[in-house]
Amino acid sequence: MPEQTAIPTPTERVALRDCEDGQRVRGVYAVRERELRRKRNGEPWLRLSVGDATGTAEAVSWEDAEALYALAAPGSPVFVTGVFEVSERWGSKIKVAELREAEPHEYETEELAAESEVSVELLESDLRSLLATVQDPQLRHLLDLFFGEGSETWARFRDAPAAKVYHQAYRHGLLEHTLSVAQAVSAAANFFPGIDRDVAVTGALLHDIGKTVAYNDDPLAIDLTDAGRLQGEIPLGYYTVRRAIEEIPGFDPALAQCVLHIILSHHGQLEHGSPVVPATREAVLVHMIDNLGGRLGSFDRLERQLPAGESWSGFDRALSGSAYFGQRAA
Repeated sequence: MPEQTAIPTPTERVALRDCEDGQRVRGVYAVRERELRRKRNGEPWLRLSVGDATGTAEAVSWEDAEALYALAAPGSPVFVTGVFEVSERWGSKIKVAELREAEPHEYETEELAAESEVSVELLESDLRSLLATVQDPQLRHLLDLFFGEGSETWARFRDAPAAKVYHQAYRHGLLEHTLSVAQAVSAAANFFPGIDRDVAVTGALLHDIGKTVAYNDDPLAIDLTDAGRLQGEIPLGYYTVRRAIEEIPGFDPALAQCVLHIILSHHGQLEHGSPVVPATREAVLVHMIDNLGGRLGSFDRLERQLPAGESWSGFDRALSGSAYFGQRAA
């Protein structure tokens, strides 16, 4: 009887966070971005950003670049075979040997899409508790239009990302970021005189509402929508809230102006996308806390992607430097 050849078992996919220099890579990852570049001689080569639930990595292919570019559309799962390399000059990347479309049975979507480490049920519960503290009836009405359980906007807001890359760039990320900013604004308002807490909390809850329109709903490849590219998240948020205010009979114009100013100014500077700079106590408070939340969110992102045993991240544009995680060294 002829000897039977054992069928080799597939190599288990290595989480990107756990890849080491020289390690073979074989498994399914999601395409986040793709770019066709040219060598000095004019020949094309492919640069991809691929990701899973633990992070992202650059992947490059020097052969069949145009064909591979066609099948590696952003958001698509691809089966990658190659080697993970780390260079002092070029950083870390996957040198691709083979790349093909992934079969449905080869991956689970939740393995490829990063999500908040806090349950959406807890986030929603905390949001509802904060909403209940807003006393002004007009502001409560306005907030209910966006966050009421039957609201169409709420369904989108609950699942939307807070960013494409830098902080809370995952499903439920917008809810997580907005809630943390609003909670911090609520607490800080008690320590600074002259701040209208209801206005500040309302502005904090609505400051990024434009992102529900500005970003797509693909958890494998977060990107700006056409509206996001053409109009920007701040104008989209401003007009969305303004339209809602106009639907509320008798809404106080002065109160509306206070809330809309927070939305327009929350990036803090004209060069950062705000059409106006913060000119009220409430707007300054929301801007400062929002900026803090975004910066600290970058630490969360970097720590999630940091290989085991490492305490320093690489250079990060959002922080203009590297991040240190002393507890890992300890």
